[in-house]
Amino acid sequence: MDFDLNEEQRMLQDTVRKFANDVLRPKAPEIDQSGEFPCDTIKKMAELGLMGIVVPEEFGGAGFDFLSLAVAIEEISKACATTGVIVAVNNSLVAYPILTFGNDEQKKKYLPSLASAEKIGAFALTEPNAGSDPAGMEAIARKEGDYYVLNGAKRFITNAGEAGIFIVFALTDKEKKHKGISAFIVERDFPGFSLGKHEDLMGIRATANCELNFDDCKVPKENLLGEEGQGFKIAMHTLDVSRIDIGAQAVGVAQAAIDEAVRYAKERTQFGKKISEFEFIQGMLAEAATMTDAARLLVYRSA
Repeated sequence: MDFDLNEEQRMLQDTVRKFANDVLRPKAPEIDQSGEFPCDTIKKMAELGLMGIVVPEEFGGAGFDFLSLAVAIEEISKACATTGVIVAVNNSLVAYPILTFGNDEQKKKYLPSLASAEKIGAFALTEPNAGSDPAGMEAIARKEGDYYVLNGAKRFITNAGEAGIFIVFALTDKEKKHKGISAFIVERDFPGFSLGKHEDLMGIRATANCELNFDDCKVPKENLLGEEGQGFKIAMHTLDVSRIDIGAQAVGVAQAAIDEAVRYAKERTQFGKKISEFEFIQGMLAEAATMTDAARLLVYRSA
């Protein structure tokens, strides 16, 4: 398999790398310390097409493939882990399932907002008691006329504090267990929806990770994503795709650590010379670089 990037992907990589170095890297320490969601930065990335990399041009996106998304997320994560997570969730966990399982009206209504960052997306599967195991899901959505009435809670939801569009999973048929799970597109201003505890996550504190609470939240029936009972399939397929992004984030953070280690090794002096001249240090750095390269190739192949 050819792992070389094409000309378009290399141009994207160069553009994102420059933006990450010029804009993201200087702000990264402050963002993580303050925990403040980087709204201004996200808007600038939307102007570059990064918030809707995999969204087709007809819906306001950049229309790239998942390898391009992985390349972009690696460069972003190398400069700021928080921002890498935000971009990954918006693209793979929210825009992608709407693009794949949504109907034409849902695509027209929600994808342009996600691509422009007018509204940020969040993916709500994990629960306080069940974790991310759909078999233990407790959130329930019952059909009442033109609405589904949603009750339950979600936890550790990235982007939640700033998101306007949520992909939410709930049981529409408890007897069928995971086969009774359905997916919904929930908007922030729906009655009965509220935010709970904010999570303080080391290294990605500004991802606005929060609990979600649904207390008789009324979701229009038109906001059912896919069909009733298709939620488990949607969740698993979406998570499989998103794991490419997680790998890209890890590669970006690892590369940043290696770059910093090399810089330090060239500056630190021991026993009259730079520690970068010691064979043992060189071996450590070489092994780290080899493992990171292998991980990068695995991500590229998966994409």
